Amino acid sequence: MTVFRRPGAVLATLLFLVMGAAFLTQVVPYRQILDSQRQVNSARAQLAALEEDNEVLAADVAALQTDQEVEKLAREKLGYVRPGETAYIVLDPPSEETRPQPQTDNLVIPEERTWVDALWDFVTGADLDS
Repeated sequence: MTVFRRPGAVLATLLFLVMGAAFLTQVVPYRQILDSQRQVNSARAQLAALEEDNEVLAADVAALQTDQEVEKLAREKLGYVRPGETAYIVLDPPSEETRPQPQTDNLVIPEERTWVDALWDFVTGADLDS
């Protein structure tokens, strides 16, 4: 039978191992609790946004119950007019993106590159981007 020469060291090591095991068994549930709280907070924020959207849609539904709103939408969206009225369509001017751009010289001046830069682009695949 072996007699421990330092029972305090053995007791301290055993206590350290027990405390470590207790800590590790509590970390995982604590992280799950934190994750669950984050999910609840996210769901609450999403619920608040949906309730706000619901209020807007309920106001739209209430507005559509009136004849004035139905007529307004029919005129705006569908272009309906009453008998005897003349409809006019006003077009927006073309935006800068749709206007034809003046032709410019597509002269590309190659930048001076060393063979090391070209080799590095080949190795990294940067030459395939262009």
